[in-house]
Amino acid sequence: MLLRYPLSGADAQTEQMVHAAQQGDQQSLALLLEHHYAGMLAVAIHLLGHGPDAEDACQDAAITALARIGELRDAGAVRAWLHAIVRNNCRTILRARKPVPVGTAGEDLHASELDDPVAYIERSAQRDWIWHGLRQLSPTLQPVAMLRYFTENNSYEHIAALCGVPVGTVRSRLSEVRRQLTITLPRVRDDRHHDASTLTAERREEAAAILSAVANGVPQHKLDRRWAADMAMRWPSGTVSTGLGSIFAAMGSDYNSGVRYRLVNVVAGPGITIWENEFINPPEDPDHCPPAATWLLREKAGLVGEVRLIHAARPGQPRAR
Repeated sequence: MLLRYPLSGADAQTEQMVHAAQQGDQQSLALLLEHHYAGMLAVAIHLLGHGPDAEDACQDAAITALARIGELRDAGAVRAWLHAIVRNNCRTILRARKPVPVGTAGEDLHASELDDPVAYIERSAQRDWIWHGLRQLSPTLQPVAMLRYFTENNSYEHIAALCGVPVGTVRSRLSEVRRQLTITLPRVRDDRHHDASTLTAERREEAAAILSAVANGVPQHKLDRRWAADMAMRWPSGTVSTGLGSIFAAMGSDYNSGVRYRLVNVVAGPGITIWENEFINPPEDPDHCPPAATWLLREKAGLVGEVRLIHAARPGQPRAR
C-alpha cells in the first residue's frame, strides 16, 4: 500500500496555486512562474550556456505553460513539468545550432510530439484560445509569432528574411510578443473564440492545389481567385517578380526537371498564411532543390498581395539559429 505523506506548507501552497491557475487565475500563474523561473533558467543555462538563447527558452516555456497548465494532472509535479518544457525548447535550439551529420538522421533528432509544446498547442482543444490571443497582437507582431511558434524553420534569421526586417528587430518583436501574450492569454481564456481549424483547412486546401497544379495539369486561372494581379513575389535570391504566374513558371521549371513538392504544414491567421513544403528531387539530381521551403503570404483587401519565400539549409550546411 502506498502512503501519501502530509504536504509541507510550501508544497500545499504550490498545489493551491496550480489549482487556482488551472481555473484561470492570472495572478496564481504569474506567481508560479516567478517562483520557478530561477530553476528554469538554470536548466537552460546548463544546456545552452549564458546568453539570450537561455532566456528565450525560458520565456517560450512560460507561454507554453499558459496554454498547458490545465493539462497538468499532478499539481505537485509543476517544477519538473516546467523544467521538461524548458529542456525541450533547449533541444530545439541546439538542433538549430548544429548541422545533422549525414547517416545519423532520425536518432534522437525529434522529441516525441507528446513532449513538444508547439505540437501540443496546435493539436489541443485550446488552440482556438491561443489563436484568439495571437489575433490581439499588432500586424507587425503576428507573423513573427506565427513563424516562431508554429513552423519548423523558425530561426531568427529565417524569420527576418521572411518578414524583411533585421534579426535584431525579430528578437525585439518576439520579446514583445511574449510580454503581450503573458498578459493577454489568461484574460481571453473565456472569450468566444474563432474556429482556427476552419481557416487553416481552407488555406491548406488552397496551398495543396497550387503546389500540385502543374503536376496535375490545372491551369493558373482556376486558382487565382484570391491572388492580386500585381502580387509581389520575393524570391530567396532577392529578385522580385509579379503575379501568381511567376510562381507557376518556377513550378513548371522544377516539374520539367523532375522535382515534386510535398506540402507539410500550413499556418493561417487573419491576413497571413504560411506554407511549408518539402522538395522531392529526382534520383539522378538529388541536390536540384534545397530540402524544404517556407512561404509567407500577406493579404491586402482580402487578396494575396505579397509572398516571401526562403529555403531550408541543405544537409551538411550550418543551420541558422
